[in-house]
Amino acid sequence: MILPIVAYGNKILKERAKDITKDYPNLKELIANMFETMYGANGVGLAAPQVGLDINVLVVDANPFAEKYPEGEGFCQEFINPVVLEEKGDKWFFEEGCLSLPGVHEDVLRSSIVKVKYYDSDFVEHTDELFGVRARVFQHEYDHLQGIVFTDRLSALRRTLLKRKLSDIVAGKVSTDYKIKFAHSIARR
Repeated sequence: MILPIVAYGNKILKERAKDITKDYPNLKELIANMFETMYGANGVGLAAPQVGLDINVLVVDANPFAEKYPEGEGFCQEFINPVVLEEKGDKWFFEEGCLSLPGVHEDVLRSSIVKVKYYDSDFVEHTDELFGVRARVFQHEYDHLQGIVFTDRLSALRRTLLKRKLSDIVAGKVSTDYKIKFAHSIARR
């Protein structure tokens, strides 16, 4: 089932998500719905707050980047209760966009390597080191679980220059090819 994506301006995108247990109701169905939603919107990642849930779950699929960034191939998975253990390597800029901020694309500086601990949908614990575009996509989605959107990582000047675009998103003055809920139309659960 395709879920509506929460647009910039909703306070859930600025809140820290909460860990869940293996007993979280319909978890595998939720993860499947998040993947379907992400694919339906032509995204490469989606975090639970972006579908209105304040839980530590995210999904990624970096395969669309594989032609230019070979490490993206085969990187399709869910992360439950992820924790960043270490960031290292050279920092690099990459143009990011976000399904919750339609029409906004900016270069963001992030670490090239990140070590993470997380659970899969069977609640098996993993520790992995992600690099390149894998690290990039993961970090972007992980930020959502911390209440951070990618524009928070921009300079004050860049944020000022984006003010009108961001205001238009809050006001619902953008169109998308996917289901989206604007801040003014969402009642808090």
